[in-house]
Amino acid sequence: MVIIGVGIDVAEIDRFDAALRRTPELAHRLFSETELNLSSGERRGIASLAARFAAKEAVAKALGAPGGLRWKDAEVYVEETGQPRLRVQGTVAARAAELGVRSWHVSLSHDAGVASAVVIAEG
Repeated sequence: MVIIGVGIDVAEIDRFDAALRRTPELAHRLFSETELNLSSGERRGIASLAARFAAKEAVAKALGAPGGLRWKDAEVYVEETGQPRLRVQGTVAARAAELGVRSWHVSLSHDAGVASAVVIAEG
C-alpha cells in the first residue's frame, strides 16, 4: 500500500454554526441523514458536524482538489468501536478509482472552537 493523498482541514465551529443557521437547507446539502443524526435519532452536535465538514474538505484535498465533487458523495460514519470511517460513492468514488485509492483513514477532532479532520487516501 502507498499513500496517494493526504488532506487536512479546519472549521471554526461558531462560523460553521452561523452558516447553518443562516441557510437551514445547507445541512441537508452537505450531510447524509447518518451524518446529521446519532444512532439514537438525536441531532448530532454542531462541533461534530463541523468536524465532518472538515473531513469532506480534507477528502477533496487528498484527491487533488478536483472540481465537481459532490458533498454527499463522501460520508463520514462511526463504527461500533467509535472509530470514524469514510464511505464514498458517485463523484468521489470515481475520482478515487482514477487515482487507485483502495482505502481511507480518517481522524476527527474538535476543541477550543475549532473542528479539524485529517484524511489519508491509500492505494
